[in-house]
Amino acid sequence: MTLSLAALLAACGGSAKPSTSPTTPAGPTTTAAGHVAKPASNVASVSAKMICESEAENEIYQSATGVKTVAPFKPKWVDHVYSCDYVYPGGAKMTLAVKELSNEAETTAYFDSLATKLGKTDKPVGIPNAFQVPDGSVVVRKDFKVMLVDVTKLPASFGVPPASKGDVAINVAATIMGCWTGA
Repeated sequence: MTLSLAALLAACGGSAKPSTSPTTPAGPTTTAAGHVAKPASNVASVSAKMICESEAENEIYQSATGVKTVAPFKPKWVDHVYSCDYVYPGGAKMTLAVKELSNEAETTAYFDSLATKLGKTDKPVGIPNAFQVPDGSVVVRKDFKVMLVDVTKLPASFGVPPASKGDVAINVAATIMGCWTGA
């Protein structure tokens, strides 16, 4: 069962309102939430790194999976993608990855390319600027970033209480978006 988006957003004091305003190709843009959407740089942003920190791990455990990880994170930063694996008992694994881009046009092109490559479904996910793919994984964009919640290595039913891996992906994405502040 998919958790209520409002409850997930409340966990981090987030808001269900869209957080971006139109941007220009020139670079940083102040959003409606008051933060600055920054172009990609040679180091991962604070918000990208958040996906692999203990606060996100705890929020995902409490709001999305009900299962604790069994291995420490080993974050990677390659080709402007910050990622880490959430390793669970029995070899189950979920990968979170954030691709950082430099402007709205690049972000849209990358987001759209994933929709084509991964096979975007019509299933509503209840998260602005997000879609789900046939394997249950979820792609969501914010500012100049695109996050992939890859659940291909989770069992078909996962969590406490058990949920489809697609619902787990939606709940994880909603949890991260509710906590994701900054650019």
